[in-house]
Amino acid sequence: MWRFRYVWDNIEAMIRNKTVLLGVTGSIAAYKAVDLASKLVQAGANVDVVMTRCATEFVTPLSFTSITHRPTVTDMFEVPDDFEIEHIALAQRANVVVIAPATANIIARLAAGIADDMLTCAVLATRAPVILAPAMNVNMWENRITQENLTRLRARGFKMVEPVTGPLACGSQGKGRLADVEDILTVISQALRAKTDLAGKRVVVSAGGTQEPIDPVRYVGNRSSGKMGFALAEAARDRAAEVTLITAPTALDDPIGVTVVRVDTTLQMRDAIARAAARADVLIMAAAPADFRPAAVSGSKIKKESTARMDLHLVPNPDIISEVRGNLIKVGFAAESEDLVRNATAKLKKKSLDLIVANNITEAQSGFGTDTNKVTLIDSRGKIEALPLLPKSEVAHKVLDKVVALLSAGPTNQGRNGRRK
Repeated sequence: MWRFRYVWDNIEAMIRNKTVLLGVTGSIAAYKAVDLASKLVQAGANVDVVMTRCATEFVTPLSFTSITHRPTVTDMFEVPDDFEIEHIALAQRANVVVIAPATANIIARLAAGIADDMLTCAVLATRAPVILAPAMNVNMWENRITQENLTRLRARGFKMVEPVTGPLACGSQGKGRLADVEDILTVISQALRAKTDLAGKRVVVSAGGTQEPIDPVRYVGNRSSGKMGFALAEAARDRAAEVTLITAPTALDDPIGVTVVRVDTTLQMRDAIARAAARADVLIMAAAPADFRPAAVSGSKIKKESTARMDLHLVPNPDIISEVRGNLIKVGFAAESEDLVRNATAKLKKKSLDLIVANNITEAQSGFGTDTNKVTLIDSRGKIEALPLLPKSEVAHKVLDKVVALLSAGPTNQGRNGRRK
């Protein structure tokens, strides 16, 4: 649910007063397009719906008209009241085109450049980004012809929301179910993003609290939920970055459009970050790696009855971000309970960071597990900016605004980070 709240905030901000051309084709999943249209309208979008003839066999045009309060287009030759060349008008006013569900048939026709109905004509006439959300039988999805058609469309710039695996209407089991509406909304928000200021940049984000095993059942850990790191990864993705998210165990779903690497321990996270950071432009260390780990791990569960007490000998874990070298922007986090600016500034200097995000974990609605955060941004030049309490999605963009400025400013004097001295 938290992830959907983030997506919903993002959608509302990006598509309010934008026009979405929603194409609906002949699949049993067409009924889900009604829910998609409804959520787009709720977010403030103007939604034009174009249905293929086969789609009208599964759901009525009136269903969409009732939700969008706009005519639903089904006929290539129907003359509108104000007489425009309708497929051109639809194509020109669309900010994004979404075909959900997209059948194997529509995919094949678009790959071949066929324009024989209102929807295909509009797609060929538009300059807006086009998103396809396929839905079909698993064998049709896996068919070599379908995959070749998808490859062609991707090469032409079409965006895909791949189907998911599960039970299909035909009784089969496999990949072919229409993606969840929230995932389609996520890709729409990507296509409509207001900023592309991280285009061409590789951003590595860490998230979550690592778990250091005591035995196969127990571990040493912390209360980090990973929400801030996930918000940062999604925000960087929405600003056109190539994003790798390295995350300790969380209850959060993998973000769409992000490369996700899952780890358990601090040592595993260190190794994963070292590999990813070697080719990165930015490292944002939002994770909360455990500071210590048990010196010895029992191979079997320690029985409560076998010992009167359990004494753990802990050894320090490495400081991951301090070990990262190279010509990249390094952003750290500081969760403090007192002397926020002083302690955070000391960490920034000790770890050779370009920026540190500090938050007082004793404040209400700020810190671990919450959907909001109240942070202070401190950069290597000594500039301090205290932000009010904000949703973590907004905090993420505030942090990335600073990152973009740092990238534009060029190397700092952080000699220990491999930069110009």
